[in-house]
Amino acid sequence: MPHTRLIGAGCGLRTSFLLLVIACGACVQAQIATPSSIQVAQPEAPQDTLGRTTPRGAVLGFLTAAAKKDNDTAVRYLNTRLTGEPAAELARQLLVVLNRRLPANLNQLSNRPEGSQADPLHPNLELIGTIPSEDGNVDVVLERLDRGKAEPIWLFSRATLDRIPDLYEEVDTVPVENILPEFLTRTRIANIPLFEWFAIFLGLPFLYWLTGLLNRLLSHAVGELRRRLTARSDAGDPQILPRPIRLLVLVVIIRWMLSHLNLPLLQRQFWSSATTVITIAAFVWLFIILDGKIESLIRYRLTRNNKMGGGSVLRLGRRMVDILAVFVGVLAVLYHFGLNPTGVLAGLGVGGIAVALAAQKTLENLIGGISVIFDHVMRVGDRVTIGTADGTVEDIGLRSTRIRTLGRTIISVPNGQIANASLDNLSRRDKFWFHQNLSLHKETSGSQMRSLVEQLTNLLHLHSLVERDSCRVSFLSLSASSLDVEMFAYFFAKDWNHFLEIQGELLLQIMEILQSLGVQMAIQSRDVRVNPQTEKENLPAAAANPASNSLSPPATSESKKRK
Repeated sequence: MPHTRLIGAGCGLRTSFLLLVIACGACVQAQIATPSSIQVAQPEAPQDTLGRTTPRGAVLGFLTAAAKKDNDTAVRYLNTRLTGEPAAELARQLLVVLNRRLPANLNQLSNRPEGSQADPLHPNLELIGTIPSEDGNVDVVLERLDRGKAEPIWLFSRATLDRIPDLYEEVDTVPVENILPEFLTRTRIANIPLFEWFAIFLGLPFLYWLTGLLNRLLSHAVGELRRRLTARSDAGDPQILPRPIRLLVLVVIIRWMLSHLNLPLLQRQFWSSATTVITIAAFVWLFIILDGKIESLIRYRLTRNNKMGGGSVLRLGRRMVDILAVFVGVLAVLYHFGLNPTGVLAGLGVGGIAVALAAQKTLENLIGGISVIFDHVMRVGDRVTIGTADGTVEDIGLRSTRIRTLGRTIISVPNGQIANASLDNLSRRDKFWFHQNLSLHKETSGSQMRSLVEQLTNLLHLHSLVERDSCRVSFLSLSASSLDVEMFAYFFAKDWNHFLEIQGELLLQIMEILQSLGVQMAIQSRDVRVNPQTEKENLPAAAANPASNSLSPPATSESKKRK
């Protein structure tokens, strides 16, 4: 009896707290609206100590009291006119019928005082299950009774109780308690029979070990068959039953045992919930393994296409999908146990906003890294220039990109900066620009210039790697100190080093053409004229006076030319 009262008090604790908060809020609002008025607190309705304020509390309370053979308490969950021994016998028969015939769906029972109200025409009735019988299906129904000033309670309806004796006569199965030794059924730890503890900690591991043994046998048999058919003695054994599949096999075994063992309703509910949780975990595990296989396949294709940067985004995407799968599995478990996940989702939304505000720079770099990878602006091994950073890309991560400079140092550039900066990718050039300005001596004759332009044009056009439409040799200008000729062309080279080889060979051929034509390159010079008076004023007194220092050279006013 005390234990039953504690269960009832626990079930009604949430309702009491909500009613208390609502009453306090109403009092505060009334005081703010009318300060001069005096509010008299109304006494709360007494709480039901047996937990009959909700359908779930009523069913669990009856099962607990009847299992303890507390007939006085069990009868109080029945809406019957019977009293004394007939009422106690009816409660015992109801317990037997529920334990043997009612489906284990107690988690779906409403835990609200008003019930689920699945039938709007009968809001005070709650269906907890349907039992098949020889005369047709029998609905096990709770009905809500109004007790005046006291809080309404849920009891087993009279219509259901009238059918219980007939259903009890149809029950001919032997309960498992009568098969097992008495010390396994009578001995309880935390109100759970000892044989259930053995089943959890010994039976489940043993069954899972058997599925592993079955997997090894099947894998060896299939592997031996494959080695004989393919004539490959080094071929390994395939994995016929992965661990998630073995968990599903374990669930099938437990379900089969539940259908052949006459366990009480609460114990069937426990094992039914356990198999549901194991099934959800197995499917989530199987999905994560499949996701890993897909990642490996996509990574192989990216590597084959030389798209190494996509590996980071691929790994991030896989982890996000795995976390989403686990989250969906947790929501499914919560829904199975009748818990509303709305509060969890709302909390995650608020937490996500807080994390986003606290990690703005990190998210900026993350999004920048994803945009850099998907835009294919650079790859590992490319020669790039980003601001002051100039070097070869060694790694493209989600947060930053590492660049090996020409001085062999490593520069880590945040991806957020790369997404907003001007990036010059030297390795993505489809053509290489050959551009030379020749400053010829001003004494070069017109015939020499004409022959030079013609031979340089032929030199470019006859090269096998030149883009002929881009070739141009132009006599640009007649300057005071030189005659300027421009050479312009694009070359198709493998890389920068290859272009340097082409350019070096062209420059040697240009030198040979100049030598054959007797054309010389102009030497840039500058005339510096010195004013004697200014020079004399700037010299020190000892240097300006030759008589004072016989070692000093005499001053001169000649023009000095520096070439």
